[in-house]
Amino acid sequence: VQLVESGGGLVQPGGSLRLSCAASGLTFSLYGMSWFRQAPGKERELTAAITPSGWLYYLDSVKGRFTISRDNAKNTVILQMNSLKPEDTAVYFCAAVQRSSLVYGPNAYNYWGQGTQVTVSS
Repeated sequence: VQLVESGGGLVQPGGSLRLSCAASGLTFSLYGMSWFRQAPGKERELTAAITPSGWLYYLDSVKGRFTISRDNAKNTVILQMNSLKPEDTAVYFCAAVQRSSLVYGPNAYNYWGQGTQVTVSS
């Protein structure tokens, strides 16, 4: 199984980035897909999640700014990030869990991507 993230980078405050995670080697439609982020010195936190049936979760601080979506035909999950703030700076990880319900704890996830750096700075 491989999860490969792309789309990170440096952006000014107020800008946008689109993260993509391409999955292979698993039956994608059976997996809940999530984006976690980890800032230096902080714990990894669940940022956005989408279940196999399409239920959504967002961290309070990103609600109204971030949108998670999935394309089961392309085995891809997208995180659209708008109105970015310096506090969004972190390494963002794509993760997959073979559960039908939302899963909040990172230890329960089956597979992880390598992470992509997002830096929001002027």
